[in-house]
Amino acid sequence: MTNIEIGTFGVVLTLLLIAVRIPIGVVLGVVAFGGIAAITNLKAALSITSVIPYNFITDWNLSAIPTFLAMGFIASEAGLTRGLFAAIRMFLWRIPGGMASATVVASAMFASASGSSIATSAAFSRIAVPEMLKANYNMGLATGSVAAAGTLGSLIPPSILMILYGIFTSTSIADLFLAGVLPGLLSAAMFIAMITVRCLRNPDLAPATKETYSWAQKKAALQDIWALPVLVSFVLGGIFLGIFSPTEAGAIGAFLAGLIGVLRRSLSLQGLKQSMIQAAYGTSTIFIIGLGAAIYVRFLGLSGLPGYLADILLPVTTNPYLLIGMISLLFILLGMFVDSLAILLLTLPIVMPLVHALGIDQVWFGIIVIKLLEIGLITPPVGLNAFVIKSSLGDMVSLNQIFAGVFWFFLMEVLTLGALIYWPQISLLLPSLSN
Repeated sequence: MTNIEIGTFGVVLTLLLIAVRIPIGVVLGVVAFGGIAAITNLKAALSITSVIPYNFITDWNLSAIPTFLAMGFIASEAGLTRGLFAAIRMFLWRIPGGMASATVVASAMFASASGSSIATSAAFSRIAVPEMLKANYNMGLATGSVAAAGTLGSLIPPSILMILYGIFTSTSIADLFLAGVLPGLLSAAMFIAMITVRCLRNPDLAPATKETYSWAQKKAALQDIWALPVLVSFVLGGIFLGIFSPTEAGAIGAFLAGLIGVLRRSLSLQGLKQSMIQAAYGTSTIFIIGLGAAIYVRFLGLSGLPGYLADILLPVTTNPYLLIGMISLLFILLGMFVDSLAILLLTLPIVMPLVHALGIDQVWFGIIVIKLLEIGLITPPVGLNAFVIKSSLGDMVSLNQIFAGVFWFFLMEVLTLGALIYWPQISLLLPSLSN
């Protein structure tokens, strides 16, 4: 077999093994080791795979992952995310489908602290869905709003996927964080607009509520949730102004979340301990996958497959928009069967040579990639957020009902993706102001 054939076989084998639910990090590492051994020899494979893990783990940028995870878990344990849905609901109750729109806004705020789509979906499936069902909301609208809003955790900074994209493509993580703000807000606005229009046309989807709230109640609710937006604004503002790096921002954010929790007497020693355990567990999981991906990148580089594909595709994809369109179709197709982290780490070594060859801005492309991964989180049959909601609600809802409800949000995601592709300024405005 030629090196190209070994590389192609390795990619196909990887997808098959991931499809049968073998852990991603194990698949990437084992396939890469076997491929390197086939291309070179066993001794060289052992040497390469013993050096790469050390080089990967010692990358300073990776420190942002445990610090931001810690910030999110501490904020949750300290109760900074508690009451988000209830508070925002008070301000949107007059809008048709106001509870679903409140779910979107609250999810966006929660995502800005947790950086995790799965955590956001899990939290609001237990908080918001029962409340919407009590108000006789359509099951599809209730669950679909949670599933779709949960994807905002990938795009609104801080985002673990952005950190990994930045590391594997040598792109500024600070620029990626800033670039994700406006697209994230646009995504949330598109969801809310769609919910409002649909509920205006069909009031049965979300019957009007008879609840009313006084300004005293609204003021009390705001006093309960002020800490989270202030914390996130301080962290992102510090990055925007260049006061500290993303890694330092994560550490400062974790410290401030803990300090606020202590001052409010809402964070116990046991809660802090639990936060650290959860952050360590999440970090180790991501690092294992990252280690496998780092070895896999070396395997593909030795095989020459990325360069070979670039030589084939470049003559017919000299238009950057055509290339992005092709990549978008590939990501959406893979998103139907493979989880977002696997897609990101599998495809970057293959598509980035094409991106570089056509001079596409890596920050802009990164936002497009994250948006495509968001869409994969709600695309059947493996839309992970839908399964998270199903797991949280049990027999209360079926997967078919969730995916049916997600359809309209999927359309909004596609429209938003089109806007981000057609108007790169949406993504690049804030990074350009900070430089």
